[in-house]
Amino acid sequence: MPDALKLIFACSGIFFSFSYFAVLQEDVYKKTYGPDNEKFKFTMLAIFVERAINALVAAFGMMVLGTSGIKVPLTDIFNSGVSQMLAMAASNEALRYVSFPTQILGKSCKMVPVMIGGIVLGGKTYTATQYIQVIMITIGVVVFNFGGKSKKGADDSTYGLALIFLSLIFDMITGGLQDRVKAKTKTINNDDKAKPTMHESMFYTNLSGALVALVLAAVGGQLMPGVQFCLAYPEVMTAILIYSLSSAVGQNFIYYTITQFSPLLLSTVTTTRKIFSTLYSIVRDPSNVLSTMQWTGCGLVIVGIIVDLVAPKPGASAAKPSPAAAESGKAKKPKKTD
Repeated sequence: MPDALKLIFACSGIFFSFSYFAVLQEDVYKKTYGPDNEKFKFTMLAIFVERAINALVAAFGMMVLGTSGIKVPLTDIFNSGVSQMLAMAASNEALRYVSFPTQILGKSCKMVPVMIGGIVLGGKTYTATQYIQVIMITIGVVVFNFGGKSKKGADDSTYGLALIFLSLIFDMITGGLQDRVKAKTKTINNDDKAKPTMHESMFYTNLSGALVALVLAAVGGQLMPGVQFCLAYPEVMTAILIYSLSSAVGQNFIYYTITQFSPLLLSTVTTTRKIFSTLYSIVRDPSNVLSTMQWTGCGLVIVGIIVDLVAPKPGASAAKPSPAAAESGKAKKPKKTD
């Protein structure tokens, strides 16, 4: 298949899978149910279901396509999966307290903690253009969050914004742990090219997240009440199951893109997808209408993405991965030359 068709195939899969995922996820957390107008508040149960389904799909992929046969640093990949799950949990919980566009654009700031994590944990350096790109996106998100809503009662709570910030902290930790997993895999196998298959990485990461989410759901009193809520309102569980399957399909497209192209291209696609989801959410839900200042913030984020697209990347020739590439946790190190 020509590269152009592969790219269209991969982009289409990521856009449609995760956009559909985002729409159903927004519905689960934003809709009210029953005569008492109850809202779904069992985040850990939803995370457990989503992570478990992803792990099952990955296990099936391993059975069908085989494994790498190498040693995998289970402890490190377990910790990585847990921090990734906690980032998602904080982000999902934030949907109860902020609008969907705020949550999406807040997560679009993911390059900031990834850059910090790269500098502190990975000893990486970045170009002036890359710093400008991150600053523009950060300012855009701040302007968006504090620009004010055009509709009464649509304000985002401080607690919801704090949850988004916590999610970004876990993103930073996850990036560092993913780098450690890559390095240790090469060390324990004594092979510079050693790496698990796409489905092995997907399986171990999601399995660890599912196990910890299950424990937290039980300890936090969300497990049985959450199941009872879903039994009372079956459309909730149906939506969770469908968006979990959509997430599993999307993860396969993500790993396909990494294999066929590059992490940098993947990060561009996924970040652009977030903006697409934001604008689509505004179109489908009038309560998400933005003020002029918030549209300005959204514009700054988009310009920041364009800067990332058009600026020359050091990693393309010899050295530093961009923060957007680091977002995927898969940026490759340059080979040393004599």
